[in-house]
Amino acid sequence: MKPNLVPVSKIRPEARRTVLRIKNLRKIFRTSGSFLTVLDDVHFRAEKGEMICIFGRSGCGKSTLLKILAGFLSPSSGVVLLNGNPVTSPGPDRCVVFQEDALFPWLTVKENIAFGLRGHIRDKKAIWREVEHFLSLVGLSEFRDYLPREISGGMRQRVALARVLILKPQVLLMDEPFASLDAQTREEMQNLLLSLWKKLSHTVLFVTHDVNEAIILADRILLMDKSPGRIRDEIRVDLPRPRTRGKNDFLFFSNKLYEGLQDLSNAVH
Repeated sequence: MKPNLVPVSKIRPEARRTVLRIKNLRKIFRTSGSFLTVLDDVHFRAEKGEMICIFGRSGCGKSTLLKILAGFLSPSSGVVLLNGNPVTSPGPDRCVVFQEDALFPWLTVKENIAFGLRGHIRDKKAIWREVEHFLSLVGLSEFRDYLPREISGGMRQRVALARVLILKPQVLLMDEPFASLDAQTREEMQNLLLSLWKKLSHTVLFVTHDVNEAIILADRILLMDKSPGRIRDEIRVDLPRPRTRGKNDFLFFSNKLYEGLQDLSNAVH
């Protein structure tokens, strides 16, 4: 089975409803009296229920792009549209999971998960019913009353994931959330994410520089180069799920992704 490796300019017309559209995005930072262009002419679409991995080497602007999509940073030019409306600030329709779990250390697991619902649901019983549901989804019902310091790093990331998913965002933005986990826990978290994605049908944009992770997760992989950051190619991963590392079709995609990175490296030099 061969992957469909095509220039971004030739991405097929949308087959499902477009949720997120990025048009001609550019980001310039001023540093030490000069200007640094981190992103330039970035454009792509994300469809409802799609899992997209944004892939590239360190320094290509992946995290900056995610912060703009979240509304934490403003672009220097270009536009981000969510359901046709410009993104100008953070909002519960776009939730972010970072590499660090950023939990409140003084709150229990269930209180951390409930935190985002404050102000959205007034009925306390309804809040705790929702919390119990999401505790069950991420496999932490028995740890509801533990503090973050009393559970493992993988468990803390499960809490972080539940805390944003309980808000029912249209788009889930994930910035290398499993990078600091050991290999076994990382694989468990990837499987959990895929399970939750299948049940909840949210659109996911997942930043990674890990080849295997991108192939395990993605419907599409957007390959970025740097200096400045641009999306040069997409790989549509049409492997059936669940995907198994080491199989010939998986290795074929892996080799193609490495080749894409090498081509970008050669182009820079």
